[in-house]
Amino acid sequence: MDNSWHDLAPAPPGPPGEPSYGSPLRGLRVLELAAIGPVPYACMLLADLGADVIRVDRPGAPRAFGDWHLVLDRGRRSTALDLKDPAGVRTLLALADDADVLIEGHRPGVTERLGIGPDVCLARNPRLVYGRMTGWGQDGPLAHTPGHDINYIALSGALDAVGRSGGPPVPPLNLLGDFAGGGLPLVLGVLAALYERRDTGRGQVVDAAITDGTGSLLAMLGAMTGTGHWPGGRGANVLDSGAPYYDVYPCADGRHVAVGALEDRFYQALLDGLGLARDEVPDRDDRTRWPALRAVLAARFRTRDRDEWAAALADTEACVTPVLTLAEAADHPHHRARGTYRRTAGGAVVEPAAVPRFRPAPPPAAHGR
Repeated sequence: MDNSWHDLAPAPPGPPGEPSYGSPLRGLRVLELAAIGPVPYACMLLADLGADVIRVDRPGAPRAFGDWHLVLDRGRRSTALDLKDPAGVRTLLALADDADVLIEGHRPGVTERLGIGPDVCLARNPRLVYGRMTGWGQDGPLAHTPGHDINYIALSGALDAVGRSGGPPVPPLNLLGDFAGGGLPLVLGVLAALYERRDTGRGQVVDAAITDGTGSLLAMLGAMTGTGHWPGGRGANVLDSGAPYYDVYPCADGRHVAVGALEDRFYQALLDGLGLARDEVPDRDDRTRWPALRAVLAARFRTRDRDEWAAALADTEACVTPVLTLAEAADHPHHRARGTYRRTAGGAVVEPAAVPRFRPAPPPAAHGR
């Protein structure tokens, strides 16, 4: 049987800073069936950590959403296979025979109809971890219903909680569903299955769904709601812009600062930095006084530009930071010092570094007499 894993061109360079971050997944072979959103993100994370990832594209088809995936597709090799052609299926199965992980993002039943479903692949390679990424899951009444990030987080209960008081829910880009609720749990499941394989010698199927993962992200919110710590509607609570000491304020130049003075000592530092006395402002512990306190803070922040406030409060415990654009964030001294971002494509694209970072344990100390 042909096995073309070794015949593909080497992978392109990995993420910025790769040598200093280490490659703990080196030697791991991952087969990615090209998809959008959480699948390329999950495979980017695996590739960033040293896995050898091969992406399988449809021949002649443009990459979905084109340049959107410029960064998400980094660090891996690719090949084009027509999975509706028996020859393409045979090649895919040969690649899966030599893989540790296969990740796909089709609707339930699609890979089975193509002849590359988990039963077929695991029968040939019992050590394979078969990762499946969907919006609704492999079963349930909505399993075969189309949707996107906004639909999954809407039905999970997350979208309703995001937004200003009196306004509609605000989609938080596709960060909450596709990436946090989808790609990250998929990677967690794959790594957990690989860990178990060390003992059992057998792979398994990982069923990752964006609705499930987003539901997991709501763990604290569910507890706060059930115990009375989230009494208001959208935009009326401590962490959702309801509390005036945990919100975003416009400055004199129209740009914004973020205020996160939750704890009392940080709130006191905020008042000190703004030149306000506690006995002169509305009581922050009285929710009925929050609108009045917000007005005081808003008026004070409007007296200076964003960067002036950032400089004035930088060495305090006020928990105030400038709200930066992505381009500004890439050039911030803290991110520059840590190498959090780099600019590619002639400086037009801001690319994040691999995460997390690793520092190997020191070698055993020599025990002399």
